[in-house]
Parts: sequence; C-alpha cells; structure tokens
Amino acid sequence: QVQLVESGGGLVQPGGSLRLSCAASGSIFSIDFLGWYRQAPGKQRELVAAFTSDGSTNLADSVKGRFTISTDNAKNTMYLQMNSLKPEDTAVYYCNAFVSTMDGRARKYTTYWGQGTQVTVSS
Repeated sequence: QVQLVESGGGLVQPGGSLRLSCAASGSIFSIDFLGWYRQAPGKQRELVAAFTSDGSTNLADSVKGRFTISTDNAKNTMYLQMNSLKPEDTAVYYCNAFVSTMDGRARKYTTYWGQGTQVTVSS
C-alpha cells in the first residue's frame, strides 16, 4: 500500500556532495514521523536527520552544518542534501516514515522503511 523508494547514493570523494531522495507512493492519510537513518558496517543504526513535531529539523551532531533535510510535498519526496562528506559518513542510508493509512473505516499506523542506498566516501 505504501512504499518508500530511495535513490541518489554512490561513491564520492571526501569533501564532495550527494543528494538522497525518498519518494513515497500509496495512500497516506497522515505522517507522524519523517527522517533519515544510516548504518555503517559494525555499527548500530543511527538517526541522522528528522523533522520535529513543530516543523523544524533535527540533525545529529556529527552532520550538523553539513547535511540538510527537506521535502517537496508536490512530489511526495524527502531529500537529504549531504555536503562536505567525510569518510565516516560512509553507510547505508534509510528513509523512515511513521504514517497512518485508512483500513476501511479505521486508521492504521505503520512504520515504513526505504530499501536503503549506499553512500561511500573515499579517495
């Protein structure tokens, strides 16, 4: 019913930039959480950036000043702009959304994950 499809990953040199996209499809009634996670080899998944309840954004300290999260509501797409990339940014990046959908007359709440996109920062 709902799918999140990611794109934009790749191999870049330190200091380079990438923009990740997360396109949502399906009938979404509401969005209660929207953000980006990443997981590097041997490490646990961490929250990178997210929209807060008041509409502002929250960034992990490790990416603050370098990453920007945004949406294009007309395209049902969320973006993660990554600048000044460092080798330690290397990870699989996942978009995440906690949304509600209509199941008949009832509202169903579900967490959805993108398939993940690999970002590798290396010279």
